[in-house]
Amino acid sequence: MAKKKQQKRNQSSPSSQKPKESYSEHLNMDVLEKLKLAKKELQEAEKIKEEEREAQLQFERVQREKNKSFEELLDDYGMRGNKY
Repeated sequence: MAKKKQQKRNQSSPSSQKPKESYSEHLNMDVLEKLKLAKKELQEAEKIKEEEREAQLQFERVQREKNKSFEELLDDYGMRGNKY
């Protein structure tokens, strides 16, 4: 009986367990700031890269439209020339 009471006491004492701490509490604040800065720089670089890709695609679309033959233009737009 005495052993069972001791086991129950050991299991029911939550104060003996350490609370879980997050990684940010363990890291040095300088290291954390460097990581945040690096993340921000990577996001900005990705944004610039995406904008450049969109501009390149737009330029290619304009060039393709500009280089179409009369037959291709007629196929694309049909007989909608009455607008002009």
